[in-house]
Amino acid sequence: MSFKDEFELLLRARYPVIYVATLEEERVEAAIAESAKSQGNRGVYLWDFVDGYQGNPTDEGAARRNPLAALEQVEKLPASAPAVFVLRDFHRFLEDISISRKLRNLARRLKSQPKNLVLLAPTVDIPQDLSEVLTVMEFSLPDADEIRREIDRLLAASTRSLSDRVLDDMVRSCQGLSLERIRRVLARAIATHGELRGEDVELILEEKRQTIRQTQILEFYPATENISDIGGLDNLKDWLLRRGGAFSEQARQYGLPHPRGLMLVGIQGTGKSLTAKAIAHHWHLPLLRLDVGRLFGGLVGESESRTRQMIQVAEALAPCVLWIDEIDKAFAGVNRGGDGGTTSRVFGTFITWMAEKNSPVFVVSTANDIRALPPEMLRKGRFDEIFFVGLPSQEERKEIFSVHLSRLRPHNLKSYDIDRLAYETPDFSGAEIEQAIVEAMHIGFSQNRDFTTDDILEAASQIVPLARTAQEQIQLLQEWAMSGKARLASRNSSLTRRIQGQLRGEG
Repeated sequence: MSFKDEFELLLRARYPVIYVATLEEERVEAAIAESAKSQGNRGVYLWDFVDGYQGNPTDEGAARRNPLAALEQVEKLPASAPAVFVLRDFHRFLEDISISRKLRNLARRLKSQPKNLVLLAPTVDIPQDLSEVLTVMEFSLPDADEIRREIDRLLAASTRSLSDRVLDDMVRSCQGLSLERIRRVLARAIATHGELRGEDVELILEEKRQTIRQTQILEFYPATENISDIGGLDNLKDWLLRRGGAFSEQARQYGLPHPRGLMLVGIQGTGKSLTAKAIAHHWHLPLLRLDVGRLFGGLVGESESRTRQMIQVAEALAPCVLWIDEIDKAFAGVNRGGDGGTTSRVFGTFITWMAEKNSPVFVVSTANDIRALPPEMLRKGRFDEIFFVGLPSQEERKEIFSVHLSRLRPHNLKSYDIDRLAYETPDFSGAEIEQAIVEAMHIGFSQNRDFTTDDILEAASQIVPLARTAQEQIQLLQEWAMSGKARLASRNSSLTRRIQGQLRGEG
């Protein structure tokens, strides 16, 4: 049900006090005025603390700087006169006993009168004694159709048109912004070069970054990595490529649901975080990085409130990729209860949202220690798939060396013996391979020459890979993956061959 339909229903049902949470005053007031007109042409009276009542010549400026008088003004209107009183920022006065008592008294009287009070506020902040009096409504951000109409209106004043694909990209990029922000950023684009262009999508994304920075919970992360920047992990890359168009309108018409998310479990430095960035870049979606530690606040109820705010922002900016790095560390103590149950409540809110969400927020979580994760997190329905990312095989190490060296020395790539490098670095992760190349560059730079294959091998000989220092932990992870609880990200890894060998033996 749309806001307009629900609001008109509450007017007809004579709900006395309606609380609307929104940052878009102008847009919601226009919707309220439209609904009031369709419901018997009701009068609409607007009040704020600075200017008092506006729009009525006989009461212009009444109840200025006096919220109690603003409520008393409702009783001055004849009981049979249909009206809607819109009170801006009124949530700030609800803790006052005189305001609270007056609202409850008015709520009794207005049940039998064609009058309604509408309190506008940016957030839901209601005292306990008014919880039974107020009816809360949320005024959602503009949907795709409303955004498209606004862009079409601006294009009508321009001599240039946009292709359907570019228009779809622009509409999708604008989702999650208020109509005022959309108008502002599009006006900026038109002021820059006199028309709207496809490249103006970047301006829209910058406006989204501003929105996210203001939350101080999520971080808008620049994603420039490509799928081709990932060495190996062929099964995972195939899975991602098949879902490249899953957020499009054509996918909805086909009947496909929005992809839910992906859990990447495995050894540190094997490309899990790189994959999260590459997903967002390949799918042309904004990447939001969540630091779960920022969800936890010192005040009672603050952590739960921040979690709900994070969910609201992510859904408002959908379609998007929500990246949660090392989620195992964030919720490791969920079952210990040493913080009064705060972690458990935050975790419960989060996984419930993951299971029930219908919004196109694709959650990518990475974890190094699967034993630290609560079992509920791994239940089917939270994620579309759980992939295990293990140590690269020799063939995959060749790919990783090729990716790094082609980026650093594209003109000189053939001078490196990549086969030898891959052979001489068993048990090295992708991060350790990159570090060996960086160290080799230091060697070459310090001697005023380019680095060589021998420099890389010398640097690699000084590195003790994690596979040796954390051998027991890695063994447990591999045994967990071999038990069939996760899908293998690599097609040609040593672990894949071990599993295939076991299956042939069983056969």
